[in-house]
Amino acid sequence: MLLPNGTVFAIVDGENFELYRNTGAEAEPRLAAMDVPELEATNFSAGARRLDGPTRHQARTGDGSNDALDESAHVAAVTGWLNSQVLSREIDQLVVVADPRSLGEMRRHYHKQLKDVLVAEVPKNLAGRPAQEITRILHG
Repeated sequence: MLLPNGTVFAIVDGENFELYRNTGAEAEPRLAAMDVPELEATNFSAGARRLDGPTRHQARTGDGSNDALDESAHVAAVTGWLNSQVLSREIDQLVVVADPRSLGEMRRHYHKQLKDVLVAEVPKNLAGRPAQEITRILHG
């Protein structure tokens, strides 16, 4: 995959969000880390969030009934931020790399203009990997 200079890469999973920009050539990309904003997960549209504390059973068994909702809300917050960056023309080329579940949730929140600047979507979990490894996998 050719990765144009200036392309922003959003590496996302249910808990993490990393941003990189290609500062290299299209044929020889070099990812530089970007500052990641503090995001508040407030969109729990994937379902009703349990607001009370865990029950004894949940505390004993580790039933993370809210985990999927928390992850969905995190992903929605990331997508909302990406939408705002695209709309303010801070991002004009974007590659989204996310685990399949997160990617599916992100697609539900894409703005039309974000879809227009989307260079590629990669359904892989690469969060926490070094930039060189991400480049190798994507440029492959």
